[in-house]
Amino acid sequence: MCPAAPPAVFPSPAGNRSLAPAASPEHVLEQAANAVGRIRAVRGPVVDVTFAGALPGLYEALTVSNGPRRVTLEVQRVLEAKMVRAVALGSTEGLSRGLVVERTGKPVHVPVGPATLGRVFNMLGNPLDGRPLPANVDRWSIHRPLPPFAILCQTPHFLETGIKVIDLLAPIARPGTAGIIGGAGVGKTLLLQELMRTMDRKLGSVVVFAGVGERTREGNDLWLEMRANGALANSVVVLGQMSDPPGIRFRIPLTALTMAEFFRDVQDKEVLFLVDSITRYLQAGGELSTLMGRLPGEMGYQPTLAHDLGTLQARIAAPAWAGITSVQAYYVPADDLTDPAVAPAFVHLDATILLSRARAARGFYPAVDPIVSTSRILDPAFVGERHFQLATRVKRTLHRHRELEDTISMLGMQELRPDDQQIVLRARRLERFLTQPLFVAESFTDRPGTHVPLHDTLAGCEAILAGRFDAVDERRLHLIGSVAEA
Repeated sequence: MCPAAPPAVFPSPAGNRSLAPAASPEHVLEQAANAVGRIRAVRGPVVDVTFAGALPGLYEALTVSNGPRRVTLEVQRVLEAKMVRAVALGSTEGLSRGLVVERTGKPVHVPVGPATLGRVFNMLGNPLDGRPLPANVDRWSIHRPLPPFAILCQTPHFLETGIKVIDLLAPIARPGTAGIIGGAGVGKTLLLQELMRTMDRKLGSVVVFAGVGERTREGNDLWLEMRANGALANSVVVLGQMSDPPGIRFRIPLTALTMAEFFRDVQDKEVLFLVDSITRYLQAGGELSTLMGRLPGEMGYQPTLAHDLGTLQARIAAPAWAGITSVQAYYVPADDLTDPAVAPAFVHLDATILLSRARAARGFYPAVDPIVSTSRILDPAFVGERHFQLATRVKRTLHRHRELEDTISMLGMQELRPDDQQIVLRARRLERFLTQPLFVAESFTDRPGTHVPLHDTLAGCEAILAGRFDAVDERRLHLIGSVAEA
């Protein structure tokens, strides 16, 4: 049984206030002088800063003024006794040696709370929607401690999404983490937006969307669509554009996750946390690692890739009183699942939704590969015996069909045994039945989207496997909702 919610959230971002006596004016002036440094070198988004006094700590935010513009730096390494290396969270154009750098004494803090709902922010918590910054809001550090293991609740539940192939073969855990994994152009962002739309309406929870390295058009389209369908009112969007420096793209997920943690830890709400995409987050980390002078790891990625990914995923935790359900997109370079930016993700995912380029080419949308997509809650203890046994039969049928494809292409169906011919006939109908029109794709397909309850999905697959649709043209099962439409 999960423990009861503690009376207060774990470590307060404000920290404990000291009761020490006030410092003397001379001591204050000395501290202020020591809190000022000067730029020693600028190498793209990396800035070396020297200090006469005590050095700032790791992840402390520094600020430097360049005319009317103010640039934030984040300390990443200590180089010498009096010099640190920082990453610019903004453009370094115009920065030069000798400019004064001021310490803030704390990491980057961003606004959190109900006032952020319906808003679009950048990585530093500044609005991107043309409206003023929310007034009288709490601000939390983007670097927060992990939840203590003792308060975590490890009992996930099945979350029905209304998407047949996902609900049947790769059910999403609530709370939990699901990954949409695929190459370029196979529908990752579209499926992510469909899940966001469906799950937001079903759960009624807070939605936090982190756009990492988004194209400007993609971010604008997302904002307009969410505003049009009413989803923005209960959502927070954090965007980092593709043209932003790597320091910004590398911190976008932390900013968004900090905002999500407030709703989980303070308001005890369920949160839907979406990231598009984790791969761009890791690629930004690789760019920074090279600029910081670290030896690259495999295929040029940062040597700390597993740590960076693990730290982010560990914060997406489920205490007893609330939880975060996360859906994350992963871009697969060259469709290679062994790429170092993709392979470490599998250990963190409760559900793996793998998109297939071959299915997309045949017009099977969503292009989820039904054989290799899976979930750790696809178990009788979580989804029931009927669901588990049916999913196993569907996968076995589709797998046998895939094994026979080469034989069919060379010799034809007539050379197969009668039982194999029956398997192929039903597998082809299952493949088409597991497609469906999506709501977010209505403007592209001119087909109204459908939400299919789980019991309709199970009943349809049982009818096809029982042979009740053997005489029905398989094309009638393509891009429909329930099997009754055929």
